[in-house]
Amino acid sequence: MLVALRVRYNPLIFRTTFKSCLCLSTSAPNKPPTIPLLGQKYPTDSSTNITSAITDKLARNLYLEPAHPLGILRSVVERHFSDFTALSGWSPLVTPSKNFDDLGFPEDHPGRALTDSYYINRDLMLRTHTSAHEVEVFSRGERRWLLSADVYRRDEIDASHYPVFHQMEGARVFPATPAGMAEVEEDNARLTAHLERSNIVIEDVPHISATNPPQPTHDLRHAELVALNLKLSLNSLMLSLFGGRTGTSGEPLRVRWIEAYFPFTTPSFEVEVFFHGKWLEILGCGVVQQQTLNRANVPDNISWAFGLGLERIAMILFSIPDIRLFWSKDPRFLTQFAAGEITTFKPYSKYPPCYKDVSFWVPDTGLHDNDVFDLVRDTVGDLAEDVKMIDTFTHPKSHRTSRCYRINYRSMDRSLSNEETNDLNAAVVSRLAEAFGVEIR
Repeated sequence: MLVALRVRYNPLIFRTTFKSCLCLSTSAPNKPPTIPLLGQKYPTDSSTNITSAITDKLARNLYLEPAHPLGILRSVVERHFSDFTALSGWSPLVTPSKNFDDLGFPEDHPGRALTDSYYINRDLMLRTHTSAHEVEVFSRGERRWLLSADVYRRDEIDASHYPVFHQMEGARVFPATPAGMAEVEEDNARLTAHLERSNIVIEDVPHISATNPPQPTHDLRHAELVALNLKLSLNSLMLSLFGGRTGTSGEPLRVRWIEAYFPFTTPSFEVEVFFHGKWLEILGCGVVQQQTLNRANVPDNISWAFGLGLERIAMILFSIPDIRLFWSKDPRFLTQFAAGEITTFKPYSKYPPCYKDVSFWVPDTGLHDNDVFDLVRDTVGDLAEDVKMIDTFTHPKSHRTSRCYRINYRSMDRSLSNEETNDLNAAVVSRLAEAFGVEIR
């Protein structure tokens, strides 16, 4: 994980970027005393930053629909790991401790900030990754498991980013004993034989190195065997997902491993596949930090874990060009898919875009890009295809900072009139002034 300007934590897959400022999210005025979520009411406080655009999606559970691309992909992975326990339907409301502290995230990690995560109040938030449930699942004694869930992050607006998306996390636990390591060796031999018979080319990196070290409490041989088992297991998964779909008959699937950094695994890796002429990052993984297993009260074990984003892989496999389509209720989208089948999406129309610019002076208290993106989403929903800051400058005399954002309005299901987009943009401008006190230019 890059820990300077670009920070990743994975579900292993979290990304956030330091944008306009590191200030906390500006709170909307006149917050209600409570928020109804999933049939219960929760008190609000100064940390509350969840919006109606997010609360409206809490119960959609797209990944559980068998004929939805996300549900299809989930079932493909679950079939591949058929001897793993498949877990789903867990509440997205977690404590910051479960989401961060239990996994060893430092106190100053940017993912904790109001600018990056959704908080119901200071003691409750929407999970930002499936890893929030790791300790809980390990403590149940599960030895092989997959957990699928919806996750939530404040993020930019474009064709590949959405504040709600879905992840699948998998883990396997071995006793840190001679018998446990014999189990690993037996499985490694089985998986190696399978891959040697398969049409796959693997670009590997050392299981352990000075730049990707084992944990001090781990036996070196144990760490190497478990890291190898992780790699062999995921190479086999890549074959299930991408093998035979590379575009050229007989062409081998190419997979490459890259050293990585995540707060809750070491050694850590990212996996990429060469698909339709490009190397694509698919997932992150590693040997689980021993402190996580210790917190789960299973200390005499060693485990690997991986995490993947369902939308990212589904967009690749189904050729879906815009992440908003996953939320479409248009039958022209939904009827293209059938349970258990990976098919190519056929676009039914590309409606014209309509660009509108919004310029304003930034208030003295500052304003984070994610605050602007969230306000746009909450005002116009999925009618905003993307939002980009196209200009910023500081006045030489007043030292005030001005920004200009360009909003591309485009519906996935119909044409928008210029009058309609004018009204949408006027609503955005009005809410910017009301919520953040900006001075419109």
